[in-house]
Amino acid sequence: QRGHGDADRPTTGYRPQNFAADLAAFMHTLDLGPAVIVGHSMGASIAQRFAIDHPGHTLGLVLVGSLATWRGHPDFVQFWDSVVSTLTDPIDPNFVREFQESTLAQPVPPEFLETVVRESLKLPARVWKAAFLEGLLEADFSAELAKIQLPTLIFWGDQDVLTRNGQEALTAAIAGSRLVVYAGAGHGLHWEEPERFAADLTAFVESLV
Repeated sequence: QRGHGDADRPTTGYRPQNFAADLAAFMHTLDLGPAVIVGHSMGASIAQRFAIDHPGHTLGLVLVGSLATWRGHPDFVQFWDSVVSTLTDPIDPNFVREFQESTLAQPVPPEFLETVVRESLKLPARVWKAAFLEGLLEADFSAELAKIQLPTLIFWGDQDVLTRNGQEALTAAIAGSRLVVYAGAGHGLHWEEPERFAADLTAFVESLV
């Protein structure tokens, strides 16, 4: 994903449409056919955008820790105002660790968490800001979600900061979607219960192919 990991870090282009276009170009380059698109958190917004913009490339959709829109969500507006908007380089490792740990309701292997922190530290402050502001808080294509006419699975941990109401609104916005609730799990439910998530995801994919 642009700006993340060891990918290029362009000065612009951190809106869901940009990330979705990158994925479409990647699939075209590798000559991939329609695929099941899976996204978590901001990645789920990108997956939604991809399904809207590239329905012919989308076999099914899996959204984890997602919303119909992040715009105006009080917790994330407050996090932007008080933390993300003030970030400077070099990024404080303590901030990254606290941020990633805040997504969890259950423990994950320490070595896995260290990998997540290390990878997150590769993002400079400007990418944190652009991805959070442009990729989440300014993006609102909830009115277009009705265009998604694909099998869709929505995963949510009931200890997530995202509410049940938000999940029900997302499920209602995408016709034929199904909500799967992980009791006791947080925003990073696929990290917390990887075997269960892998089994649920595999079953969904196998039902489509």
